[in-house]
Amino acid sequence: MAPNSRRDFLKTVAAGSVAASVFRPGEVVGRQGPALVGPAEVAVTLTINNQRHQLKVEPRVTLLDVLRTRLDLTGTKDACDRGACGACTVVIDGRTYYSCAILAIEAQGRDIGTVEGLAPGHALHSIQQAFCDHDGVMCGFCTPGFVMAAVALATRHATPTVADAERALDGNMCRCGANRGVLAAVLDTKAGERG
Repeated sequence: MAPNSRRDFLKTVAAGSVAASVFRPGEVVGRQGPALVGPAEVAVTLTINNQRHQLKVEPRVTLLDVLRTRLDLTGTKDACDRGACGACTVVIDGRTYYSCAILAIEAQGRDIGTVEGLAPGHALHSIQQAFCDHDGVMCGFCTPGFVMAAVALATRHATPTVADAERALDGNMCRCGANRGVLAAVLDTKAGERG
């Protein structure tokens, strides 16, 4: 029955507010499935570059934000923040992912690789060296994402074809126009080495 007056309407709204406040956050009502978490921080454990990191983050925080602001792994770049450019590409369980499009809480229990984990100290990974050798960098902002996409490709194909390389890199974008150098770097025999 619809409220007949403004007073009836306000009573209905107040009763609904009281009913809604009875349930605690995280409590699942009227449906089965996993319990909801948040909005408060929750504990997560992430394995990044073969190191375990235990953190407390809000469930809505992206892997990109955790990498850059919580773990100071700033090689992964924040460019478009909507999964359109590939600058934030990381390798998770051997596949490329935009770290801006995956929540940190979803990446638990998975092997995450960033550009910082490719080579020790000041040495370059063979794929990074190939990018330098073939002028596959200009401003360099997109380079870590391209390098990580190339690393994922190299783990799947020892000698990728042009079509393989183009397909592996099609989710990454270089606004400066270094695409020819990037493709040459990926196809270089040094890029096929494992590092």
